[in-house]
Amino acid sequence: MTGPVGGTRGPGRIAVALLYEGTDAPKVVASGQGWVGEKIIETAREHGVPIEENPALAQALSTIEIDEEIPEALYRAVAEILSFLLKK
Repeated sequence: MTGPVGGTRGPGRIAVALLYEGTDAPKVVASGQGWVGEKIIETAREHGVPIEENPALAQALSTIEIDEEIPEALYRAVAEILSFLLKK
């Protein structure tokens, strides 16, 4: 699956896009807050990419550098969201 997951609502909204190709751990491919976060979300919606609102996870993922894999500590949380989104 490819696409962004995570986000928060309100001032300082954070968005993080993950890319998961089924082999290695998901990678952060975009991250931003405020206007940049809104553009990430808008672009995802325009392309039919599923979005999951999870402020705590978005905050944790936003600390990861672009093109870096998510750390093992976040595997379970991200896997649960990916599983949910794949069932939609």
